Amino acid sequence: MVKSYLRYEPWKTFGVITSTTSNVIYSKGGALAVAPALEEVALWDLKKGILKRKWLDINNKAEVTAIAKNPKNEDYAVGYADGSIRIWNIDQSTFSIIFNGHRGAVTALTFDKSGARLASGSKDTDLIIWDVIGEVGLFRMRGHKDQITAIRFLCKPLLGGVISEDIPSQGYLLSSSKDTLLKLWDLSTQHCMETVVAHRSEIWDFDVSKDEMLIVTGGDDAEMKLWTIDHNVLAQGLESESTLNDEDTEIKKAIKFYGNIKRECKERVITLKFHPTANILGVQGPEKYVEIFRIYSYEEIKKKLIRRKKRQKEKKQKVENSNMDIDSDLVEINASDMITSYRMVRTSAKIRSFDFLTKEDISKSGTIEILVSLTNNILELYTMGLPVKKKEKFLETADPSKLYSVDLPGHRNDIRTLALSSDDELLCSASKSTLKIWNMKTTSCLRTIDCGYALCSSFLPGDRNVIIGTKDGNLELFDLASSSQIESIKAHDGPIWSLQVRPDKLGLVTGSADSNVKFWDFDMSQDGDTTNEYRVGSRHLTLVHTRTLKMNDDILCVRYSPNQKLIAVALLDATVKVFYNDTLKFFLSLYGHKLPVLSMDISSDNKLLVTGSADKNIKIWGLDFGDCRKSIFAHQDSITSVQFVQGTHYIFTAGKDKLVKYWDGDKFENITKLDGHHGEVWALAISKRGDLLVSGSHDRSIRVWEQTDEELFLEEEREKELEELYESTLTTSLEKTTLEDNVESTSAGKQTMETLKAGERIMEALDIADDNAAAWETYAQLKERGQNPGPPPKPNPILVALGNLTGDQYVLRTIEKIRSSELEEALLVLPFTKVISLFQCLDMWAKKEWNVALTCRITFHLLKVHHDQIVANRLIKPRLESLKTNIRAALKRHKDLLGYNLAALKYIKRDWENNNTAEFFDDIPKNEEMSSESLTKRKFINLTV
Repeated sequence: MVKSYLRYEPWKTFGVITSTTSNVIYSKGGALAVAPALEEVALWDLKKGILKRKWLDINNKAEVTAIAKNPKNEDYAVGYADGSIRIWNIDQSTFSIIFNGHRGAVTALTFDKSGARLASGSKDTDLIIWDVIGEVGLFRMRGHKDQITAIRFLCKPLLGGVISEDIPSQGYLLSSSKDTLLKLWDLSTQHCMETVVAHRSEIWDFDVSKDEMLIVTGGDDAEMKLWTIDHNVLAQGLESESTLNDEDTEIKKAIKFYGNIKRECKERVITLKFHPTANILGVQGPEKYVEIFRIYSYEEIKKKLIRRKKRQKEKKQKVENSNMDIDSDLVEINASDMITSYRMVRTSAKIRSFDFLTKEDISKSGTIEILVSLTNNILELYTMGLPVKKKEKFLETADPSKLYSVDLPGHRNDIRTLALSSDDELLCSASKSTLKIWNMKTTSCLRTIDCGYALCSSFLPGDRNVIIGTKDGNLELFDLASSSQIESIKAHDGPIWSLQVRPDKLGLVTGSADSNVKFWDFDMSQDGDTTNEYRVGSRHLTLVHTRTLKMNDDILCVRYSPNQKLIAVALLDATVKVFYNDTLKFFLSLYGHKLPVLSMDISSDNKLLVTGSADKNIKIWGLDFGDCRKSIFAHQDSITSVQFVQGTHYIFTAGKDKLVKYWDGDKFENITKLDGHHGEVWALAISKRGDLLVSGSHDRSIRVWEQTDEELFLEEEREKELEELYESTLTTSLEKTTLEDNVESTSAGKQTMETLKAGERIMEALDIADDNAAAWETYAQLKERGQNPGPPPKPNPILVALGNLTGDQYVLRTIEKIRSSELEEALLVLPFTKVISLFQCLDMWAKKEWNVALTCRITFHLLKVHHDQIVANRLIKPRLESLKTNIRAALKRHKDLLGYNLAALKYIKRDWENNNTAEFFDDIPKNEEMSSESLTKRKFINLTV
């Protein structure tokens, strides 16, 4: 019999408020904060401090790296570390589109003003323009030599420099990169029309003002740079180069340097953003504040400079008694006059990103709101007053203040230790400064208590108290009912790396870096708090030191055997010493690890001891004679935790390679691996029944893995791992590596396993259609010759099962089920023989007018890709002639139908306006002349019923 195991699947993930891999976005209207949470996107209600919902694709394990908001609706584009992009809807919490085109993490995303196009930049240095409505990639642009850091769309201006958003055009795209370059791309010709060497170092972010007149860029230094956009040059486009005289060889530039702007922070810029409605610019670096700049209008700058000139004149008249003329039109406006520092929004920790709340009218409230994502897993919302204008002077407002904060549902630092209560209903997690108690069913945080730097923890008998060992050598005892620390005992002179409650529940043991193993008994102590009359005479749990076992080196882990006869001690010299618990006499010395043992555990039948070491190996020892049963290379980095499942010889291990692995301690084989964490896994906790596994990590997430009823077989797991390895190497080998480096624009797609499988499905459908067509053709030929063809050929069972479809219908249905964004890459999988068969199907679709838009799209793509082979093949010419005739006829009928429907809609619109619009005029008295004043008093009102 082949042995089977039960599979562990991800059940819950909690503890992450916001991760540091992506920016945070304020939802439209300010109701929710859209924050990255590792591979998920969390939507937080800031006022209530609760999690409303999560966006998670169960097939995706890559981290979120960029988030962008559609300006026209409630759709959000989310970029991931594997190069994929998903479009999520905030109301439905589902993704509608997946774009795959990048070969590196997506680092920049932006929508155009219509929300119909999406631009993405990546670590692979490519820019891709996506059609959100058509769900396809338009083209890929290459030119940068390093990671893309920011991108923005620019509208196509009319002649005269006027920007019109109503006239559809391809427009322009601005992009910045770590290669120090700022590039301006013409999307109509798909080429870079201008390159600006903006900074001496990397450009980390930039933004364009709402009127698209100014660009502010930020790099590694303490100065930002201000640039202006010449819309006349953009409106002329390539014509500006042809109109140059022979003597004038200088090409007009659309982006011109204007000046430098100093900021307080000396570090690099992380986020730089204009406020959407107010004249405010926010800049943030890797510090604990956001610097707010105020943008002055031209009239305000001119008045300020006139006053400056006037003061200079008065000062000079006192000295030289001379006159100076003031010409306000000749006053030069500097960048420092246009943008000046206004406020500092200071936060409690370093900032990852920020976003402004979009309000239609901020003049009424006079304040702006700033959402801040901190690097220590906190979201904060600040409000700041704008300068108030009274009697042509701006009055300063109050300093920024914090409105809301979301910090309770997560730790500020790495989760170093985990412990489950005796009934597995409560979970204790501790980090550098915080101890939290969680409800395992609801994953809600019940208690948050300040503590020292926790390294180990445990629930005490009764589950009313929790004890932790700290880096300072203290044992801190906490009462869960009062959420307070009962006692802090100076137990050791060094960090307490390990503690365990005795199997008889009457005491515990601790091991420390001071080379001592100390044994403690539980006792009840009189409360010494005499200041509180309610606590006078109360008793609480305490610890009494009973004995000490001195060792020759630092102690990293101590463990009791379940029968309490033995105690194992792991030392810094990479050995494990086993002693008798009653007499503390030496029993065994286990050596074989090359680096110290960081964790160990003893099976519930007292027969096996498993050790996990920094040398990446686990060793399974027999406790009878101390023999090493097996040494297994388990992880790619140090092993931080090992534990037996209660009542079995199954072992869970966790390592710094971000993996949790499941082992059979009898067969010495890896059962499966649990990958989901994005940082080092520090701690594990297993329920008493073994049905739940909890892991805590450097990424501040707590993940719960649940044992399912699905059986798992080792051979199937090994085959699955080989398939995953093959698929990962297959897709990279199919990448287009023959493209020349100087090609600026290419196709936007990328081969993935989904596109390969879609191509295989198309080939299978074409095979069925060809076999069906060939059988009927043979039957018809025999019938024409007068021979007995026999019974008519039987259709394929698949066609019969789907409702007696024809071969052409089946191929069309197969292609329609493929995602629009993956169709072109799936068609590249087809060999040319299948392309010829597909042309025959396309001819039939066009003739019958089945999905004309899809037919045209496939036809044009195949003609573009297989042009050379099609030209060289004479046999395909009659089929292409028939296809051309049928497509033109189908398109003409669709064009006529669209024109007829459009005319009907215009007629309905005019009829509705005539019947539902009334005009009202104020009566003009007969004796009142039609003066200019009377004309202004006349009112014209359109009321729509």
